[in-house]
Amino acid sequence: MTTEVHWTDSLRAQMAGPVLAPSDPAYEDARRVHNGLIDRRPALVARCHGTADVQAAVRFARERGLEIAVRGGGHNVAGNAVCDGGLMIDLSAMRGVHVDPRARRARAQGGATWGNYNRETQLYGLASTGGVVSTTGVGGLTLGGGLGWLMGKHGMAVDCLRAVELVTASGEVVRASADEHSDLFWAVRGGGGNFGVATWLEYELYPVGPMVLGGLVAHPFTAARDVLRFYRDFTQSLPDDLTAFAGLLHAPDGSGAQIAAIMVCHAGSLEAGAAAVAPVKRFGSPVMDVIGPMPYSAVNMLFDAGFPRGALNYWKSSFLATLADGAIDTMIERFAAAPSPMSGLLLEHFHGAATRVGPTDTAFPHRTVAHNFLAVAEWLEASATQANVAWARDTYAALAPHFASGRYANYLNAEEVTQSGAVSDAFGPNWKRLREVKERIDPDNVFHLNQNIKP
Repeated sequence: MTTEVHWTDSLRAQMAGPVLAPSDPAYEDARRVHNGLIDRRPALVARCHGTADVQAAVRFARERGLEIAVRGGGHNVAGNAVCDGGLMIDLSAMRGVHVDPRARRARAQGGATWGNYNRETQLYGLASTGGVVSTTGVGGLTLGGGLGWLMGKHGMAVDCLRAVELVTASGEVVRASADEHSDLFWAVRGGGGNFGVATWLEYELYPVGPMVLGGLVAHPFTAARDVLRFYRDFTQSLPDDLTAFAGLLHAPDGSGAQIAAIMVCHAGSLEAGAAAVAPVKRFGSPVMDVIGPMPYSAVNMLFDAGFPRGALNYWKSSFLATLADGAIDTMIERFAAAPSPMSGLLLEHFHGAATRVGPTDTAFPHRTVAHNFLAVAEWLEASATQANVAWARDTYAALAPHFASGRYANYLNAEEVTQSGAVSDAFGPNWKRLREVKERIDPDNVFHLNQNIKP
């Protein structure tokens, strides 16, 4: 009996969900994550159906010395959800979301996406800060901080989190909250997947929608300098209800035309939203204006088509010290040279409730009013990889004089998650305390396929 067969049979006997080996027909699809640039082959894929399956999978891997990767939504650009030769703990079948509208709480399993979450919570006109894209996993986004359309009003996803159920490296199932394992609860709110497998996450819900004021306006690329300067001025005095991002993008019609866009979501009344976004709608001569009343869940899906599963992605990101004219000019120059019609440069504005939490109150430290810069290189053909990766790296290097010290952990790419400098920049003043919690919870660094905090 081969080792593969022996391991497969042994783990199958302990699980309710299926266990896939390379010889199984479903294996090829199961090992693929959202980013097509990632091509790894685990020895086994444990497709868990619940917490007991996760516990069995963790214990199995530890007994055999197998590397562990944990897949929630599978969206992380670094490809942390899959490993070579180890055990991939796949939570994609665990997508349950339970809503208690009276208590304004929701519990989501670790494999749920924000699309799953919003579908259930919006039945009651309730929401928590979630991802900008609905196909993003609830667990991965939250544990890394969780920026999204509601962060001006309700803070980051970690600020909405009230409890999490974890399977730790020892196979213990623990519930972490403000009252139980409080130090661990502090650490998972921004410290990523370093401390265990999140099987359930509990959130506070807030009245949002179901109709909100959202959408985007797009201007010709020739107006990009004026658009980004307007955006810089506009974001200096936003109400909490309004979150506004900007980007240099390619037109969604497939023409490859380059555009400058402003994207908004207002979490309050439609009347207040219309007043708040009026300056955006009045500015310049847009080629497209689709800002108006729409379901909140639709705002969360606006950019899904721009991030198809299987497209090759390479990202570079950092916070800007200021959105200076020099940074704007460099963005325009670099975007003009983008080799792929799927790529873009984005600005994500932090303000309001997300910035009124102390930098050490949670493990997520980035609490100052700022713009996060993100270079998204995205393409379809493997032959174009070298050119697109080089463009993203060169763009990042060109913007470097304008960067502040912080990095958003969820955007670190496959090279950066193993670089101590990039990871410590992501965790800032919380680095030392996070290492102490890691030492206590996972001293052997079993969970290291993440933005890794070495014990």
